This record gives sequence, structure tokens and C-alpha cells, in this order.
Amino acid sequence: MTNFSTILNWQGQKWRWLIPILLVLLFLATLIWLPWQAQRMEATDRQEQLIADTLWVEQAIQFQLNRNEEILRLIGAEIDNSHLPPNAVLERFRTLMKSNHEIQRIVWFDENDSLLASTSDAPLPPKATLIPARGQSALAHGKTQCMPPSLGTNGKNAYLLSCHIPLVKDGQAKGSIVISYRLAGILDEMVPWWFAQDNQISLIDPDEKVYADRSAGGSGKNVYTHIRALDLPGTQLSLRTNSNKSEPKLLANLLVLSVILLSIGLIWSLAALWRDINRRLAAEGALRQQVAFRAAMENSLVTGLRARDMEGRLTYVNPAFCKMVERTAEEIVGRIPPMPYWAPEAIAEYQQRFTQLLAGTVPSEGFETIYQRANGERFPVLIYESPLVNENGVQTGWMSSILEISELKRAQDLSRQQEEKLHASARLATMGEIASMLAHELNQPLAAISSYTTGAVNLLEAGNSDKELMLQALGKANTQAQRAGQIIRSVHEFVKKREPSREPVSIAAVIDESMPLIELQAQPFYVAIQLSIEPKLSPVLADRVLLEQVLLNLTRNAIEAMQANSPARRILRITAETANPHEQDGPALIVVSVIDQGHGIPADVAEKLFSPFFSTKSGGMGMGLKICRTAIEFHGGTLTHRDNPAGGTIFRFALPVSQ
Repeated sequence: MTNFSTILNWQGQKWRWLIPILLVLLFLATLIWLPWQAQRMEATDRQEQLIADTLWVEQAIQFQLNRNEEILRLIGAEIDNSHLPPNAVLERFRTLMKSNHEIQRIVWFDENDSLLASTSDAPLPPKATLIPARGQSALAHGKTQCMPPSLGTNGKNAYLLSCHIPLVKDGQAKGSIVISYRLAGILDEMVPWWFAQDNQISLIDPDEKVYADRSAGGSGKNVYTHIRALDLPGTQLSLRTNSNKSEPKLLANLLVLSVILLSIGLIWSLAALWRDINRRLAAEGALRQQVAFRAAMENSLVTGLRARDMEGRLTYVNPAFCKMVERTAEEIVGRIPPMPYWAPEAIAEYQQRFTQLLAGTVPSEGFETIYQRANGERFPVLIYESPLVNENGVQTGWMSSILEISELKRAQDLSRQQEEKLHASARLATMGEIASMLAHELNQPLAAISSYTTGAVNLLEAGNSDKELMLQALGKANTQAQRAGQIIRSVHEFVKKREPSREPVSIAAVIDESMPLIELQAQPFYVAIQLSIEPKLSPVLADRVLLEQVLLNLTRNAIEAMQANSPARRILRITAETANPHEQDGPALIVVSVIDQGHGIPADVAEKLFSPFFSTKSGGMGMGLKICRTAIEFHGGTLTHRDNPAGGTIFRFALPVSQ
């Protein structure tokens, strides 16, 4: 019995010592394995970082080359559409080269490969190094072809990459543009300094021939390398990066430091375990509170929220969305399109947007559409879509925010109606000011008609049968009647209420049709009107009546500003001309100027000139110039003013030419 107890005691002692020994061996193995693993992980991280940085640099180079190609294709389209002369084309080429120093030369050839323009006076290399052989499918479809690098003339190993951009329209060759890059310049200009400081970058071909090299921080150590092919049709070039970093080294005292840290960590971990448990319990409680808070917040929103998975199946809706479409969450969650809240007349639009969503093309801005409630009522909504990404960065679906904009639409309609009424009131106010002048002007043709008809009656009563004399009198009466009718029609067209409509309008015709009313305003003040209209002005896309209103407001202000002038200086000039296309980047503009020689506009008044309800007239509403600016901006134009060097003010409004 005693021997049996001794054996059991010895077995217990054996296991009591064996377990610590195994733990120590495991600890030592861990100390050996951890530094080695850390070294491998660091090396892997460096290699992965080099690959990611190389990919970024390759994409940056590719983006810049594609951007230059797009700019040159736009210039080519402008050459074909606007028939630019070689000097204008060279100016655009040089502008592109100023911001892209890697470009050595840009050359323009016609459809027969004859030189039309070149940014360099140096002799061109053989055309075989610039222009690929014809008949290739890429050239036939207008695709860019890059030639193999060729040695330039400006130094040893200064290789050039020439890319041929065909200009094709309707299947017909219209010429070509050849852009030549310095391969060394591509590395100097497009590779960031921080990347070049840590890596040796080279441009090589499949045979590893080096065409350009940049090593700001020294030669590479051949430890971390990566090669990335460039997407250049017609030639094969690759971007090779060779890091100048060596393999990570182990610290000499890493073992001792690890023992100390692990010993301290063992003691600390026991103390931290209890604290971690308490924190975990507290975090779980806080998480429950946050979930409850978020649920309460989502339930209180008036904005509808909707989540869908990658197949378009509805996975979540908040109460606001259910209230909006008058359906419960159980009715719609889990369904895939078509949805019950889709309006039948917009099914095609919904299907198109849903297809785009599944393809991953989510619009960056919101879009408007219509939904229907359970009772069939339609209502407008504004929808914003965004990807739904999980904690691992993987997209799991889409989240949508839906706003009902019925009230906004009603407010916009009300605002449009109020603005329409304001324009109509302004036209009526303008007509009120010229009503007395209109009556005076109509008295003249009416009096003439009365005289001519009375004379004709007298001739008939006297038995005079002179037919030619009668026709002459009646013809003059008819002329005066047409004059009076024209004045009345001009006023009727100006003041009648109607919806604004934009159509191609001749500025010369607008000025001509407004002249009877402008002359009515000018006659009481003895103001002379001078017209200067450029012949054959291009039409503008505008509302004729709104432009007439702007013209009448500006001319009335100009006439009133010259009341105190001497009769010789009461001159109102109206000009219309095309703006010089070289002075602007946008389309051509038609500029109308109203020039007076009045008292001018003080600086303090000019600051508030276009503010609503600001007026320098005792009985003015202060809305005339504000309405004018609003009308011009409605047409995509601008209304400005400046001092007249001869005294007075020049008001100018510019409208884009109708395309």
C-alpha cells in the first residue's frame, strides 16, 4: 500500500515539473519564432507597399497620358468644326506643353501625312517613327497608336515616345496629331519626389532594355522590386521599381528585451483580464443603449431610409418610408423589383436605374422620380444612393435616403407664379408710364385718318369722281391706320400674360420691334436715338417679350438720366454686336449696349443698384434693374454696367449664341 502511494506521489511530481518545462520550451520557441515572423511580415508589408505605390504611379502616368490624348482630340474636333488656322492650333499646342513639361513636341499632319504645324523648329525624325502604317484596325477606328521609343536628338539616351492620334470623322480620315514625350521627362514630371527618393524607377521593354531611369535616393538594392506594364497601344513598355531599402534586420538585444517584456506582460495581463471583463460588460451595455438610441433616431426621422442587398432585395426600411408609401415593412422587406410603390407609368425609368445600380454605377447626386401610395396617389421624391460597406470594407448592398418633395414642388410652382406676376406687373408699370405718350402718338394717325376720310367724303359730296385722288386719300388713311395698329399690337404683345418660352430670336428684330415704344419714351424729352447693329447677328435662344421688357427698362432709365442735359447731349445709343471669341473660353456671345450721356451712377449707389426695392427715384419700386438681371440670367446671360468715358453710363447684357 505504501509503495503504491509512493508511485502516485512520484507521478504527480513528474507532471508538476513537466508542465513548466513544456511551458518554458514553448516560451523559448515563441521567442525564436516571433522575431523571424516579424521580419517576414515586415518584408511582406514592404513588398506589398511597393506594389501598391507602383500601381498608383502607373495609374497616375496613365491618367496624364489619357488626359493629354483627350485634350488633343478636343483640339482635333475644334480643328474640324471651326477650321482653325495653323497659328491657332500651335497656340493650343503650346498651352498644353506649358503645363506638361514631359512633352517634347506636338505635330499636326493632314490626311496625306503632310506637315501642317509643329511646336518645334528642329527637323522631324523619319515618319516611320511617328506615323504607323495605314490600314490597321486601330487607325481605321480612330484609335491612338504609340510607336516604339526612338532615340532623340537632344542628348545621349534621351528616348522619345511618339503617340499617333488619328482624326476621323464619319469614317473619313481628317489628319492626325502626333505627340512625343520624353521618357525621362515622364519619370521626372509624373513620379512623386517621395516615391523617387525611396525607389529607383525605370521604363523598360520586354527585353529589359532601359529607356529612362530615375534614382534620386540611390540605386535599388534588388530586394523589393515590381514591374507594372503600361497600357500603350502599339508598344510594350513597363514601369519597374527597385526599392533602395534592404531587408529588415533583427535587433541584437531582441531576445533579452522580449523576455523582460513578456514577463511584465504576464503579470499585467492577469490584472488587465479582470479590467477587460468589466469593460466588455460596460461596452455591451453601451452598445445596447446605442442600438436603442439609433433605432429611436431612425424611427423619428421624416426622411425615408431603405437598404438593399447586392441582388436588389429590400432588407430594411424605416417607419418614415413605410408611412411615405403607406405600406408596412412586412409587405415590402424581402422583395425584389418590381416594387409595389412603383408608379406603372415610370416602370421603364425604374428598371433602367435598377440595372445601373446593380452594375455599380451609383449617381453621385440625388435624382428625382415619382412613387405611388397604397391608394394610388402619386408623389414626387428625391433619392440619394450610396454603397453599403461592412466592417471589412466589402460592399454588401446600397443604402437609399428618400425625401418627399411635394411641398418643395408646390413652393417652386408658387415662386414661379409670383415671379411671373412680378414680370407682368413690371410690364404694366412700364406701360403706365408711357400711357400718356401712347395717347399722344395715337392722336396723330387718328387725326390724319379723320382728315383723309373727311376729304374723301367732301369729294364725293361735291361730285368729284377723280379716282386717283380718292385712292391717294384712302391709301394715306390706310397707312396711318396701320401705324396706329402697329403701336397697339406692340403694347398688347408686351403686356399680355403668358408663359415664358425660349426660341431662336434675332436681337436685331427685338430692337426693331421695340423701337416704337422706345421712341414714345424718348419724344417728350427730345432724346435722339442712334442705332448701331452688326449685320447678320447670330440668333439667341430667348423669350422675345422678356428681352423687350429688359430693353425698355434700360432705355427708360437712360432717357430719364439725360433730362438735365443740354439738347445737344441728349443722345441715346443702342448697339448690338458679337463678342470676340478670342476674349473668352465659352461660346460666342451677342452683346447689347444701352449708352447714355446722363448724370452717371455714384459708387455708393452702384453697390446696391441691382438689390430688390432699392431705387433712387422718389416714386420708384426698386425692382426694374433686379427684374432685368433676373430675366437675363434666366437666359444664361449676364447684365453689367460701367461708366461711359464721354459721361453717363453703359449698361450691357450678353447672351450666348443659339447652338
